[in-house]
Amino acid sequence: MSAVLKLSPEAYLEQERLSETKSEYIAGEIFAMSGGSPAHNLIGGNLIAALHSPLKKRPCRVYTSDQRVQVSDGYVYPDISIVCGDPVFSDQDNLQNPTVLVEVLSPSTADYDAGGKFTRYRHIDSLQEYLMVAQDTHHLIHYIRQADNSWLLREYTDEHTKLRLNSIDVHLAMSDIYEKVFNE
Repeated sequence: MSAVLKLSPEAYLEQERLSETKSEYIAGEIFAMSGGSPAHNLIGGNLIAALHSPLKKRPCRVYTSDQRVQVSDGYVYPDISIVCGDPVFSDQDNLQNPTVLVEVLSPSTADYDAGGKFTRYRHIDSLQEYLMVAQDTHHLIHYIRQADNSWLLREYTDEHTKLRLNSIDVHLAMSDIYEKVFNE
C-alpha cells in the first residue's frame, strides 16, 4: 500500500497558479481536470451569453470556468460562478462568495457534481442557487436555498421551459441554454 502525498493549500495554490492545466484541491489531494466536450463548451458559452445582458447593468459578475472557488476543504472550478455585490477573494484570486454556481454535467463528473461537490457548495453561506445542466438531453436540475437552509429541488425536462434564477432575478430559456447543441 502506498501513501498518498498530501499538499498544503499554500503549496497547491503556488503550483496551480504556475500550471497550464487546472486541477481541483480537496482535503489535501489534487484532482486533474479534463477538458470539456464540444456540447459541454457550447452549453457553457450559451449560459454566459444568456446571463450577460440581464446582468450587465447590475452589480453582478459572471465568471467562467477559470474562476477558482474556495470551499471548506479546498478549491474547485465551477463551470460558471455568479456574484452579486462585491466579490470576496482569499489570496487575491479564490472566490469565496458566489451567489449562483452552475455545473454542466459530464459523464465522468456528474455523480461528483451532484454529490460531493454539491455537499461542499452547500457550506458556502452566500450561495443561493445551484444549477446542474445535462449535456446529452434537455435536463436542468435546480437547487434553491430556503430560509431554513434546506434546499428545494426543481427539475426541468421540457425544452420550452423558462427557468428563473430567483436570487439574481434572471430567466433562462432552455432553448437558449441548448441552442445548437442538438442541431435543432
